[in-house]
Amino acid sequence: MRRLPVYFLLDTSGSMYGEPIEALNNALSGMINTLRTDAQALDSLWISVITFDREVREIVPLTELASFQLPSISCPQSGPTHTGLALEMLHKKVKSEIILSTANQKGDWKPLLFLFTDGKPSDIMLYREMIPKIKAVNFGSIIACAAGNLADDSLLKELTDNVVHLDSADSATLKTFFKWVSETIEQGNKSQGTGETVALPPPPSEITIVI
Repeated sequence: MRRLPVYFLLDTSGSMYGEPIEALNNALSGMINTLRTDAQALDSLWISVITFDREVREIVPLTELASFQLPSISCPQSGPTHTGLALEMLHKKVKSEIILSTANQKGDWKPLLFLFTDGKPSDIMLYREMIPKIKAVNFGSIIACAAGNLADDSLLKELTDNVVHLDSADSATLKTFFKWVSETIEQGNKSQGTGETVALPPPPSEITIVI
């Protein structure tokens, strides 16, 4: 079975400390449980989770959904948001992990990328340096989420046209967002092989599409 790799880049900087990081953990867990009810996702979905604050960590390497175990995600009480470093690690991982099609084998489906942040890059020069490299990877879709009034939609629009904004990173809002993410992944799973970019499902009222 060909894989559909899905990468999550999650902001765990100091502003996520407390209720937001707890809400993120709960919402991610709910998303994984939802995806496990989809037989096609169980067959093909592989997930990687990378967190970024002052450091960048691959907390779950690319793992098939059936055996995916989500550890509890934590964050420091303060510190910068190294989004550029996260994109740099992602680029290295994708280059080494994605199986390309050859004359003798069919490779992976186009990977999906979800980036979640409640701030803006502290390493803006590296962030902008990595954008063309990430775009060159040819993701099936890149969806960036800006949560709260400190997140910068315009910087995320430099990375992708698919930017959504949440008013806050509270439990109810994140639960709704990651339910929508699971629907997007399921949509991506069903559209594989068409050669088209993954179409985003209609967002709930808590999610604002940034135009």
